[in-house]
Amino acid sequence: MNETRFDPSQVDGRWQRAWDKQDCFRADSNSAKPKSYVLEMFPYPSGRIHIGHVRNYTMGDVLARYKRMTGHEVLHPMGWDAFGMPAENAAMEKKVHPGEWTYQNIENMKAQLKRLGFALDWSRELATCSPDYYGHEQALFLDFYESGLVYRKESAVNWDPVDQTVLANEQVIDGRGWRSGALVEKRKLSQWFLKITQFAEELLDGLGSLQNWPEKVRLMQENWIGKSSGLQFRFDLSDGGDVEVYSTRPDTIYGASFVAVAADHPIAQAVAEKNADAQDFIEQCRAGGTTAEELETAEKLGFDTGITAKHPFTGAALPVYIANFVLMDYGTGAVMAVPGHDQRDFEFATKYGLPIPRVVAPSAAEADKPFDGEAESGDGVLVNSGELDGMSVAEAKALVISRAESEGWGEGKTVWRLRDWGVSRQRYWGTPIPFVHCDSCGVVPVPKDQLPVKLPEDVDVSIPGNPLERHPTWKHTSCPKCGGAAQRETDTLDTFADSSWYFIRFASQPKDKPFDPAEAAAWLPVNQYIGGIEHAILHLLYARFWTRALKHVGMLDVSEPFAQLFTQGMVTHETYSRKSAENGQPVYYSPAEVDRTGEGATLKADGQPVEIGRVIKMSKSKKNVVDPDQIVDLYGADAVRWFMLSDSPPERDLPWSEAGIEGCSRFVQRLWRLFAQYDAAAEGEDKALARKTHQTVAAVAEDIEGLSFNKAVARIYELTGAVEKAKPSASRSEAIRSILLLIAPMMPHLAEEGWAQMGDGALVAEASWPAVDEALLVDDEVTIAVQVKGKLRDTLTVAKGMPKDELEALALASEKVQRSIDGAAIRKVIVVPDRLVNIVI
Repeated sequence: MNETRFDPSQVDGRWQRAWDKQDCFRADSNSAKPKSYVLEMFPYPSGRIHIGHVRNYTMGDVLARYKRMTGHEVLHPMGWDAFGMPAENAAMEKKVHPGEWTYQNIENMKAQLKRLGFALDWSRELATCSPDYYGHEQALFLDFYESGLVYRKESAVNWDPVDQTVLANEQVIDGRGWRSGALVEKRKLSQWFLKITQFAEELLDGLGSLQNWPEKVRLMQENWIGKSSGLQFRFDLSDGGDVEVYSTRPDTIYGASFVAVAADHPIAQAVAEKNADAQDFIEQCRAGGTTAEELETAEKLGFDTGITAKHPFTGAALPVYIANFVLMDYGTGAVMAVPGHDQRDFEFATKYGLPIPRVVAPSAAEADKPFDGEAESGDGVLVNSGELDGMSVAEAKALVISRAESEGWGEGKTVWRLRDWGVSRQRYWGTPIPFVHCDSCGVVPVPKDQLPVKLPEDVDVSIPGNPLERHPTWKHTSCPKCGGAAQRETDTLDTFADSSWYFIRFASQPKDKPFDPAEAAAWLPVNQYIGGIEHAILHLLYARFWTRALKHVGMLDVSEPFAQLFTQGMVTHETYSRKSAENGQPVYYSPAEVDRTGEGATLKADGQPVEIGRVIKMSKSKKNVVDPDQIVDLYGADAVRWFMLSDSPPERDLPWSEAGIEGCSRFVQRLWRLFAQYDAAAEGEDKALARKTHQTVAAVAEDIEGLSFNKAVARIYELTGAVEKAKPSASRSEAIRSILLLIAPMMPHLAEEGWAQMGDGALVAEASWPAVDEALLVDDEVTIAVQVKGKLRDTLTVAKGMPKDELEALALASEKVQRSIDGAAIRKVIVVPDRLVNIVI
């Protein structure tokens, strides 16, 4: 090799252009090779990739390149999750069209990704904001509509007053919009829904087949789907009506001390019509929490309606309250409250001085045991419950359900926490829902030959709200059925619809339909999917549903979209700040603005100290972000990629450090010097090094398959050290060549340059993984510890299985051992074959 240093600024771009020229990474659906589909969750085009993207895509890239080297036809595509509110917010702020902002960001981020040398099939690139994509999504939505999976109804929704749009329950975090952070309100609107609940049982049962998914993700989905069995029954009311409730614990029926209904329940609404105080309380509830999770921690509040409910067993009159902790979207919107054995009910009853009877106890002798400041929801035996006393919880449940069914006031029922997916969004930058509203014909689907229904370009996004609703012409159209005047649907689809099938479009991209079933099925399910655990419910559950819906309508013979799922850890960094002289609040500085020396840090601008904070997830607000472009400029793509794979297991967070990336850069140069020592004409055998080489090749392959990249990196470091110490030989040259191939998926630019210098001709991107000699994977030599009086005095490398007498003779012949014995009489020699010799004197 001519150069003494590897210069990534000269090398990286040259090989990236070579890969593009030879179209190395284009997937061939017609290939006879075994197929491997590797996919990382596609990014939102915010304008810049962040270091977390780099880690995510590096992991997938290593696996994709490795699979290609092991003879697979690999699909490793890239696209853009390009619709959504951030584009509209940016358009409003920067006074540009959302599309212009989005496509410019795509170009910027694509260039950044290319600089890192990812082996991506750019021929399949897609952006969900393109009519070529969302037109097919509209067609699928119509297919679902025709099969009964899409419907429209008026419902209470989560309304984000800042983003001026509806949010799914999953998009409300602690009562606030997941993007805007605004307190979410409850409103009633006509909305479009996808019938995900039709697949609740399938989605739950399917989790059992996903053994290559993280257990945590499967548990999160199981809890979200929320299957439970119980009793649905009616209380007769004092006003002549009745109220239906559902309980998973009918065994506790004797412990009921009140009934609570949601603010939107018909009973609450009827009371509010005659009582202004009740109406005020309902408005207070609507301004409060919107999710069950949030209401767990909120103060429990209620309004006594003056109505009572007749207990079906005792005949007691239970007060009926409007309560802020009951949601109309869950169950029947009314609950039988058992404060002794439900914490929400306990807090409510405590606040309003209601009875808190015990009906379940650890034993019958503890029937009168007082509550210690909280409800007890656990198992036990029934007490204070008439004919149920002494029964187990399961026995009591069965008896209460049986009695309710026989007497006709209730029935056993299985219910689900999962609700149908509300997909209507009142915004511009999304997929137009392909329906029109006709005064004569009602709601009419747009014929498929008129798709895509394109978004208008001339919109005003300068003020909040839905530009489609106030557009002067776009929404005015004719009815496809009668030809009369009609209006287009101005709601657009939730962007999670866009990401629920993009992996299928990657696999097959005909122009005249969403995908070709045979071609898509050839690639699916995705063999390895990589992304953040924050998508455990939203994206992953919706994608599982969409795939099943396609199977339901006969378009795809696949149930689960992702065979294996890996959730990577985040890249973290310490923070740097000073307290503001004006308000005492911290002012944060980026790592580029700070000099980090020893235990402290100073601001480059003035040389004065800054406070070093905790190592946390990188965020713009804390400015503890690292710009991938700057790091690539300084160290090259391969050093950055290597750092992403080193040290931390990939499922854990990776703390960023300058020392770490500098160490990776030094290793790049170390390998470059080692590659220069490759001698194809070298002779001689180094049996130990050959064995080490083949064992490392096999182990690194296993590590990559298992996504244990940090282990693979450690093995390559170890083999590199062994090669550096070895004397020139054919075995040493083979080891150098093997190291080059081992790093090819991880540091592809360095590998290509070394490969070219070694004179191997073709690109290393098209080379095969090194072959392994199975005979060399088994050690035929062992290291024996030789002890004198239990203390290590020497080691011997001997043939595995050497007889005891030969081991003893070799140990006694050791000069170090003889010096330790120093002429003393040997009392006994203990030999443990293949492990140690202990000489007792």
